[in-house]
Formats: sequence, C-alpha cells, structure tokens
Amino acid sequence: MLEAVKVALDPTPAQERLMLSHAGAARFAFNAALAHVKDQLERGEAPDWNLYALRRWWNANKARLAPWWAENSKEAYNTGLSGLADALCNFTRSRKGQRKGRRVGFPTFRSRDRTTPRFAYTTGSFGLILDDPKALRLPRIGRVHTFENVMKRVGDGRVLRMTVSRRAGRWYASLTVERADPPASIPPEGAPIGVDLGVKELATISDGTVVHNPRPLERNLGRLAKAQRSLSRKKRGSNRYAKARVTVARTYARVANLRADAMHKLTTKLADGHSDVCIEDLNVQGMTRNHKLARAIEDAAFAEFRRMLTYKCARSGARLHVVDRFYPSSKTCSACGMVKAKLSLKERTYACEACGLTIDRDLNAAKNILDAVSATGSLNARGADVRPAGPRTGGRTAMKREPSVRASGVRLGAGVGNDAMHD
Repeated sequence: MLEAVKVALDPTPAQERLMLSHAGAARFAFNAALAHVKDQLERGEAPDWNLYALRRWWNANKARLAPWWAENSKEAYNTGLSGLADALCNFTRSRKGQRKGRRVGFPTFRSRDRTTPRFAYTTGSFGLILDDPKALRLPRIGRVHTFENVMKRVGDGRVLRMTVSRRAGRWYASLTVERADPPASIPPEGAPIGVDLGVKELATISDGTVVHNPRPLERNLGRLAKAQRSLSRKKRGSNRYAKARVTVARTYARVANLRADAMHKLTTKLADGHSDVCIEDLNVQGMTRNHKLARAIEDAAFAEFRRMLTYKCARSGARLHVVDRFYPSSKTCSACGMVKAKLSLKERTYACEACGLTIDRDLNAAKNILDAVSATGSLNARGADVRPAGPRTGGRTAMKREPSVRASGVRLGAGVGNDAMHD
C-alpha cells in the first residue's frame, strides 16, 4: 500500500536559495530537452520521447548546456526530464484516443514566473534521519527542519520518493511511503446511509442530517479581490510586486485549506460511522457547463469528496456504493416510487401528486439513493456492478428505468447525478 505524507519545511535562507536552485535546474532540464525534441521534429527525424533516451541526451550535453550542473543534485535534472517524458506520453496517448478525459496538447516551455518550484528525489540517501525525528535529509541541501515529527507519521513505512515544492511562499515535502497491506477491516456498526451532494447544502444524509456548505471561495472573494487589485498596481518585476503575488497566493491557499478541512471532516465522519455509504456518480464536468452555477459547483468540490470518501471507506472497511448518474433521485418519490416528468430548479420541496408526500428535495434524493442500493440487495456484500430487475422492494411499483448501482469503491476518478447541480 502506498500512502502520501506531506509535511511543512522550515528551511534557512541559504537552504531556501538552494531549493530554488534545484527547482530552477529541473525547469532548465525540461526546457532544454523540449527544445531538443522540437529540433528533431523540425529536421524530420524520429524523436526520442522516452525517459531513458532523454537522460542519455542530457548526460551527453549537460556540460555544454549547463556548465554549472554539478552545483545541484542529479535528481533535480531527472525531475524535469521525467516530467517532459510524461507530458509527451500523455500527448501521444491522447492523440491516439488511448487516454480518457480532455485532449492533451503538446508540452510548452515552462516559465519561471508561472511554474511551481518543484523537484523530487527518487534515489540516493534522502528522507528520514533516524536520530532526528523533526528533520529531513535533502542531498546537496543538507538537513532541513520540519514543523512536525516526520518519523511518527511515517512509522514503519519505507520512503520511496520525496517531492519538494513551494506553495504560497512555504516549502513542503511530500513523501511516498510504502506500507504493508493492512488486514481486512470490519465495517463500522453504523446504519447504511445515502448522501445527496448539493451547492446550497454540501451534503444531505438520508437520516436527516444536513452538512452546510462552507463556501470557502465565495466567503473570501472580497479578500481575494483586494489582494489582486493591490497586485495590479505594482510594477512588474519589483520587490513589492513579488510580495503582492505572495499575498494573492496565500489567499488562494487559505481557500484550498478551508475546503480541504471541511471535506476531510465530512468524509471521515461518514467512512468511520456507517457500514455502507451510498452516493451518486455526478457528471461534474458537464455540470460546470452551466456558467451561472459553475463557480459554486467547483467551490463545493464534488470530485474531491468522492476521492476522499473512496480511500477512507477502503481504510475503515465501510462499503461505498455509487449509483448510476442517470438515476432520477430528485424526481422520484421516496415513499411510493412515482417519478415526476419535470422538476424545476427552484422547487426546493418535493410534493408527490400520487401519495401526497411533502418532503425536502435534498432529503428525498438522499433516501432514494439509499433505496436504489437497497433494491439490489448489495448492502451486505461487496460486488461489481449490480443491475436490479423487477418491482422495487417495499411494495412500490417498478420504475421504467431501473437504477444501476456500483457496489464497490474501487473505481476512481469519475465525476461525482446530475441532481446536485439543482441543489
């Protein structure tokens, strides 16, 4: 099992200059190798795009291109070459239709102003210091103090990779730790629940619990606008311009931290407190095409909720069930199963014309998500895709379009029904 451990670094001014030098070396190697590939294409030659060919070319030409190459660790240059090899591979696979998602363009040169300073160590004596739990060893840089006990967080794991990066003026080290596979966990004793995500309320749970949306970006728009106005009035390239850029970056980092904090608290509570968690497979990319709701939808971070809940359920032993995105959870009555033909966005209360049920729209959707999984009988066992057939349980009539349920938390990456856009 691989796990990421991210810690904040506390470098001295001299160490920070060395880190920036390593990050610049990675960027220089990326740009130099990209220029070499473009030159091969212009001459009509078959370019060498794999990492090993790029490394051979760099080792043969580094003395000419960068006489100062010995000042930095070789891992810094390998970071840039590895990034270019991955970018070219993604471009090739995307053009051939072998890569999912949006089309990936040909890589471009990295700018010093717009590129995040970053480099990584994969070989050599890097990582933990046995007799110093609050420090990390960075080759060519030395011992760098950390703000927390790294040894305690890593435990008995083995560090495979360490990526050093700067974000909003602060340096961080992300450790890829290899651990032994944990024993199978017993699912929590909490009752199964259905979760409906939305914009107004971040999550509405089938047991009646409502988790309010913190809206971190919307709450900090004023602060962000003030910082950006201050940045626009500074002369580009001056010291005050650099300080103003850091202020803007810290504001964005604050927004990201507030969002991550809310997501971690919610997903941990769900994964540790319930045996089965049922959610919808939302088409987030399609939902953001509504430009009136795009910013609010992205601020809610539905995909990040899905990602966190997936690995936390696997860790706690809870079973994650993902209902098909076309299942009409908001239009279906949670009492009798009647499906409405239309349901406008402004109808926040669901009123059933068949049985007379009046219920909150989000709570009704959450109950339907749980019922969709219950109808398959997959709440007590893990499994692959399960498609229910015949009448729904509980004496309700059969639906014209039966829901398809993913009763496993192993599929990653897809957007997290379409109903959340209405909420």
